[in-house]
Amino acid sequence: MATAIVLYMMALLVLMVIFGIHIAVGLALTSALGIWLMLGNFGIAISLLEQVSYEAIRSQTFIVIPLFVLMGEFVSRCGAAGDLYQICNKALRRLPGRLAVATVAGNAIFAAVTGVSVASAAAFSRIAYPEMRKLGYRKELAVGTVAGSACLGMLIPPSVLLIVWAVLTEMSVGALFLAGVVPGVLLAVLFSAYCVGIAILKPEDAPTPAPHGEGPRYTRSEILGGLGILALVLLVIGGLWGGVFNPTEAAGFGAVFALAIGVLKGMRGRALMQAIYAAGRTTAPIMILLITASMYSRLLAFGGVINTIQDFFLGIGGGVVVVVALMMLVWMLLGMIIDSVSIILLTVPIFAPIAASLGVDPVAFAIFGILVIEAGLLTPPFGLLVYTVKGAIPDPDVKLSTIFRGAVPYWIMILVAATAVIMVPQLATWLPSIGI
Repeated sequence: MATAIVLYMMALLVLMVIFGIHIAVGLALTSALGIWLMLGNFGIAISLLEQVSYEAIRSQTFIVIPLFVLMGEFVSRCGAAGDLYQICNKALRRLPGRLAVATVAGNAIFAAVTGVSVASAAAFSRIAYPEMRKLGYRKELAVGTVAGSACLGMLIPPSVLLIVWAVLTEMSVGALFLAGVVPGVLLAVLFSAYCVGIAILKPEDAPTPAPHGEGPRYTRSEILGGLGILALVLLVIGGLWGGVFNPTEAAGFGAVFALAIGVLKGMRGRALMQAIYAAGRTTAPIMILLITASMYSRLLAFGGVINTIQDFFLGIGGGVVVVVALMMLVWMLLGMIIDSVSIILLTVPIFAPIAASLGVDPVAFAIFGILVIEAGLLTPPFGLLVYTVKGAIPDPDVKLSTIFRGAVPYWIMILVAATAVIMVPQLATWLPSIGI
């Protein structure tokens, strides 16, 4: 009976999401209703969910999210992203398709500061796209590169999605951060190789002007912003890898260092307060989602539904490959209609135990899941990053269909990287095994 109630609540939750009810509201309502129906006492159900919420919000892991978001806000608002892009552009001046590769490289490094793909997409839409179009890049390639490379923000640490995954599965945030580094670099290399290949095979799509002068000259602002970001990345990732910081300490030191970069770049009272307010607006919905997700997890545990779904998946036959392929299909379908955090909240409490029972390494499975869910950021009709680029790009003639078409090669490469991680788990597990 309890399992049936949970399954009905899951179906109700999916319907609520499809009809536009906010995922946090859906999680809270279905959790409360489901536990009430199972216990038969509304007061006990609410008391139990209050306890779950209190325990969830007390977790030190929650502190990591606002601190890393604040760190990203300081850096993105002070102009350091533009400085970083110009440094990459000048350093790669002899490389075919250098502007596209500079966009990928800039996004990869910027991702190690912001942890949010939307921030990268918004920043590089305004910085990189005009430069590529000015040089004669094909419109689809320019917008596709901006949208595709922005996905690196969800994989390269510090990533909000990795933090959410760690909270739901009670895994180490630091281990998942380190696990995302090698796959993230691999994906950035794939993106860059594609850009270079296009520039060589179709030079009319990505013209490469001949370098002139003795060498690139960097302005003082570019050096301060670009090297400041690199130093920040070394502080956070190096500190985690070397065991100097735990994730909470790394986030705190990172936020203070980012504040220093912002002040040196000219941010003052009003701009600093705007960054703090923006970090709060980004963080608050995520925190509410995590609290309601804890309630949802308690509903699943009460109903014993994990075993029922596990038996269903295993009963299909075909072993690990078929089960993982089905999970991948579910993630991609959900990616067409809802955002990444919501997908993780809905599926990870169910999928992670099933994958573990099949012998799939939990760290590799987490990175695989993030990569597949990342692909959803580029999948129509939702494609959150596509809509972000459309809204931020300074070209009203660019259509959504153009961005989706340009992002297809990057969507394919993300799925290739996900397949590589699940087939060769060491890509994800190697760095955590030597770092912590």
